[in-house]
Amino acid sequence: MEIRDSTLEDAERIAALIDAISRERLFLAGTAGFSVDDTRAFIASTRSTGGIHIVGVDSEDIIGWCDIVRLPFEGMRHVGRLGMGVRRDRRSQGIGGKLLKAATERAQGSGIERIELEVFASNHAAICLYESFGFEFEGRKVAGRRLDGCTDDILIYARRRLA
Repeated sequence: MEIRDSTLEDAERIAALIDAISRERLFLAGTAGFSVDDTRAFIASTRSTGGIHIVGVDSEDIIGWCDIVRLPFEGMRHVGRLGMGVRRDRRSQGIGGKLLKAATERAQGSGIERIELEVFASNHAAICLYESFGFEFEGRKVAGRRLDGCTDDILIYARRRLA
């Protein structure tokens, strides 16, 4: 597997991956993905503001992505918000860890000192991954999600690098 910066030409495959994971209705806030044009605009915007957007590629298939979007507000530009996902049939193979390692290293090199994320409390694998990378629990949104007859808390995590 190769990990590389995503390109605008990747937008169609990234949009399809995000849509597939969204439709699982378990891991992402949305239950459907974004258009190719919106995905392309997101990649461009993330890059232009000093954020990170990378993909994992195997045999020319995009099997995962990780993005860290820098916050745009004065006084908060040292903060990035993390999002990521791995294709269903490629989970539990270390791909998420490789993507997270590459993204956090790039973020540190770009001056992002705090990386924040939200994760559903039921997503134990992701929580273990984030904690293994030094993310610390900061809070809980009790009953933050109600979907398909299930209620789930949303956990807030962050990783800081003190300046």
